[in-house]
Amino acid sequence: LRQGEALGLRWSDVDFEASTITVEATLQRYGRSYHLNEPKSRRSRRRLPFPRPLVNRLLRLRTLQLEDRLRAGSAWSTNQWDLVFLTERGRPLNGPTVTRRLQRLLVQAGLPKKRFHDLRHSAASFMLAEGVPMRVITEILGHSDASLTANVYAHVAPELQREATDRVGRLLLGVS
Repeated sequence: LRQGEALGLRWSDVDFEASTITVEATLQRYGRSYHLNEPKSRRSRRRLPFPRPLVNRLLRLRTLQLEDRLRAGSAWSTNQWDLVFLTERGRPLNGPTVTRRLQRLLVQAGLPKKRFHDLRHSAASFMLAEGVPMRVITEILGHSDASLTANVYAHVAPELQREATDRVGRLLLGVS
């Protein structure tokens, strides 16, 4: 997901039974106020499966959010959109703050700092490396067409080409 798509995710967009989310909005901040906007493009509106083990984590997040609301009492923001990702006081998350937290966690894990958007690139690269068809990756990312996806992730192609030719070599020559 793009950062705004993740931050704009509402509980009504999560289908726990089917393990899917529907991207229907993006959260944007203009000055001091937040706005729920239409996604970037028509293709950005999409329904995506998520890994089944994530169901329990999302249910736990929902429980924690309700506990935060009780603890905060009158300090709880209204959460007018019923967002999935909030502060402990029920306010929408700020994109730059999320990115800084991500970078701190990466450094703590001994990894280089990355932008939030780099997670999309990593996900696409992992999918390509696992042999997921370009068309499917395009749909997951919400790109307008496969050529855009292919151009953005062309840097992964040489590794995949090497793997593909090695596989064919093993098949034809019986060499491992």
